[in-house]
Amino acid sequence: MKISRETLEQFDIKYDITRLAAPEELLFLDIETTGFTARSSYLYLIGCAYYEGGNWCTIQWLAENYEQEVDILKAFYEFAVNYKYLVHFNGNQFDLPYITQKVKQYELDYDFDRFEGIDLYKRVSPCKVFLGLANCKQKTMEKYLGIEREDAFTGGELIGVYHDYVKDPSEFARNTLLLHNEDDLKGMLSILPMLAYFDLFNNSLHVKKASANNYRDYSGEIHQELVLVAELPIELPKPVTASACGCYFHGEGKEGSLRIPIYNEEMKYFYANYQDYYYLPEEDVALHKSVATFVEKEHRTQATAATCYTRKISRYLPQFELLFEPIFRREYRSKEVFFELTDELKRDRAAFTEYANHILQMIGTTY
Repeated sequence: MKISRETLEQFDIKYDITRLAAPEELLFLDIETTGFTARSSYLYLIGCAYYEGGNWCTIQWLAENYEQEVDILKAFYEFAVNYKYLVHFNGNQFDLPYITQKVKQYELDYDFDRFEGIDLYKRVSPCKVFLGLANCKQKTMEKYLGIEREDAFTGGELIGVYHDYVKDPSEFARNTLLLHNEDDLKGMLSILPMLAYFDLFNNSLHVKKASANNYRDYSGEIHQELVLVAELPIELPKPVTASACGCYFHGEGKEGSLRIPIYNEEMKYFYANYQDYYYLPEEDVALHKSVATFVEKEHRTQATAATCYTRKISRYLPQFELLFEPIFRREYRSKEVFFELTDELKRDRAAFTEYANHILQMIGTTY
């Protein structure tokens, strides 16, 4: 069994890792195998990154023949028991199930439930469309952040290299196998800033300024929009712009802005208890029976759910959940819902903060 250690001196992680846990409690994990199924393939390399003495370090256990996979399993577990968290990239789908199957295969008494898992892929993948990523592979995220690799091989290409290494060990093959795994470990540390986008959607931003703005569309018509400038919960590694349902978000550094259309038009408020109302066709309005009883019968009808409304011309903002009441619609069956931009709301900074988070969540989850 070959053990390789390296101290990554002056390795700069551009993310506040304490948002995950104390660095000393984190163990980053990546494995290399000759296949996807534990029963019919070999585990030949386990690599870990950890924090020690003010520096990030790596340790790798390489099985120099097929029989040594049980040895690297034992060495890894003896090292890992000192840590609380296992950090991995999509390890819930591959690394951890694979290792668990190997532990059962060798009847080892190792319990991996003692570790708390942090899957970087699982945290970042919901932001794929928001960030405009083609996929959420680790190398794709590295490329997004401008990270260059030394390793030129894929994991699949290294399977043959390992089989050749077992038959005829060479320094070149060993270094090639170790380098690929080490780059995966360094890559995991380097893409930690991608978690800022996870943090963006799982923490509240704070609105600093709210204003109305006029703009012209492509046809020259003037429209109004609400502009919300907010302090973000964490600094973003790269600027991002995204839009959905006519709303726009731009984030850069620790500041973000949202632009939301203001609709200046007539909308309808629908009463829920329509059985208690009459509809007056000539006035196109519903009145409570306690009042409409005085209206002549030929000028009133029993209100239905679709005709039990009052109309109001005002300025409205869209909402995609029932955040503010009363809610307004253009028609009864309209899916779009709105609330009135009142003078009282304009002075309510907390309400704008709540609304800004609402709009950001909508943009982030609309595909």
